[in-house]
Amino acid sequence: MTTPRELLVRAAARNNAEWCATMSRSHGLAGEFGAQAWAAPARTPLYYPDAVTLVPSADRAELLARIDTAAAGASVKDSFADLDLVTAGFRVLFEAQWIHRPARAPTTSSDLDWTVVGTPDTLRVWALAWDNGDGNADLFRPALLDDPATFVLAGQSVDGRLVAGAVASRSDQVVGITNLFALDGGRDAAWPVVLHAANELFPTLPVVGYEQGEDLAVAVRHGFEPVGPLRIWLRKEGQPSRLSGA
Repeated sequence: MTTPRELLVRAAARNNAEWCATMSRSHGLAGEFGAQAWAAPARTPLYYPDAVTLVPSADRAELLARIDTAAAGASVKDSFADLDLVTAGFRVLFEAQWIHRPARAPTTSSDLDWTVVGTPDTLRVWALAWDNGDGNADLFRPALLDDPATFVLAGQSVDGRLVAGAVASRSDQVVGITNLFALDGGRDAAWPVVLHAANELFPTLPVVGYEQGEDLAVAVRHGFEPVGPLRIWLRKEGQPSRLSGA
């Protein structure tokens, strides 16, 4: 029997896969949803997996046949932390927890105002703030603004500066939060304004995401609960796949 927590993880995994698909499409790469996973046939944008499992105990051989394992860098988001990809030449990059927050749960007050980014110029300002000098601001392309389920949230100070933000991805059952940042005060400064925006924009939808380490502790302080583990697998460099015949 499927437990309530597993249902939450399934909803969070599906939401996250839809966001990964949106980000990939904005870079000209079309992935495909199957019964067990979303997968892209070529390397996805930086920080994004080549596949996301949607159900427990996904078929390993079928999953890996749908992504490019011929070169190093293939990655899989193992949404239920139940795959063993070691013999396929992968290693665990990190482990995390899916998190869940009820719809319209009370939020901590914030000194920031929020808005939804609506123009390419503002998206560029947002991306530069998110990037904080790492050189990856081009990850966020204007095509994202055309997706009706994607809301790029900006937190603004009283003088109008963009100082915090996140991406909210709406799906049928939940809204997912990714790419959370604040220029000052870290995630403790970002969560209140982002959650206030989520409550206003999506009053009937629970909020989900995933976090690890201290970021998970911060999320718990802001009303989230961990609901299940996930793993990110990365293919080792120079090691051929050993799935043939498995």
